Amino acid sequence: MKNDSNRFSRTLLAWYRDNKRSLPWRDTRDPYLIWVSEIILQQTRVAQGYDYYARFVHRFPDVRSLAEADEEEVMRYWQGLGYYSRARNLHAAARSMADAVFPKTYQSVRALKGVGDYTAAAICSFAYDMPCAVVDGNVYRVLARYLGVDTPIDSTEGKKTFAALAREMLDVNHPADYNQAIMDFGALVCTPQSPTCLLCPLADSCAALASGRVTQLPVKQHKTKQTDRYLNYLFVRMGDDTLIRKRTGKDIWKNLFELPLLESDRDLSTDEFLASPLLADFLAGHPGAVVRPLQRGVKHVLSHRILHAHFYEVLLPADTAPFDGFLRVPLSGLDSYAWPRLLHAFLEKLLKKDSDTCMV
Repeated sequence: MKNDSNRFSRTLLAWYRDNKRSLPWRDTRDPYLIWVSEIILQQTRVAQGYDYYARFVHRFPDVRSLAEADEEEVMRYWQGLGYYSRARNLHAAARSMADAVFPKTYQSVRALKGVGDYTAAAICSFAYDMPCAVVDGNVYRVLARYLGVDTPIDSTEGKKTFAALAREMLDVNHPADYNQAIMDFGALVCTPQSPTCLLCPLADSCAALASGRVTQLPVKQHKTKQTDRYLNYLFVRMGDDTLIRKRTGKDIWKNLFELPLLESDRDLSTDEFLASPLLADFLAGHPGAVVRPLQRGVKHVLSHRILHAHFYEVLLPADTAPFDGFLRVPLSGLDSYAWPRLLHAFLEKLLKKDSDTCMV
């Protein structure tokens, strides 16, 4: 395996020199900036994460500025990226760093909230040139195909196997470039669908290509089970104000804001919803409320859930009494709050329509 790993790493590094992507977090050895980029890219494609990274580090250029910010502001800068626990963990980890100094050992980096084996290895190799092998989805795919390994990558055995293989194949003399190279190679050449095997510099020694198993590797033993949820949102107008609240508890979108939500156990038609006890209970004491549909059938897919959302407008007098559990805020101030992507997209479209109507 030694000669094979040497050839493998040399080929990858040569390919990387000519094909590496130009990304801002690759032009720095600052562990903080690398950390932020890796957390953003945990569940986000590079093309989408690029602009978020630029805005985030412009506002929070170092550990201290992030640690001193309040959580709501951090969440606003994360708005739209999804998987919001990443932002909360990032903020908490920054606040845990003594004297706002980023840790310098693998163990201390790995101990940061929200940092796993992959992220710790990436930070330590890219910032400190430590010989730590990264194992992400791209690495799993490249190694599984090149070495012909069919052990399921989502099994305990598979995780141990691929971690050991990643360490074995690592170029310990150039760990940062090697790790970047294998991830770029998986993203650009050895892709999940339609890999460019004909142009691959490793084609003559790829076990999967030789055995006709490229599309079969890597192997997963489990598929993510998704559940359906049915969300009925109310956009309440009371003059120039509306109602919002912060989500709490252990459900999705913790600490983000939302419109009044009436969740049902199945998909309700407009007529069913308008006649439902859910709506009647919410509007108890407001017999003059006018309710009308705004947008139906918005589908929003999360990792473990499929959300089916309907939006309704509720018109109430400007002097309506407060609703328990909700904040009454001006429509003009909604941009000051952090929203889930689903609601941000709805509000952006609705408020633009309002603005365009006012200009007519």
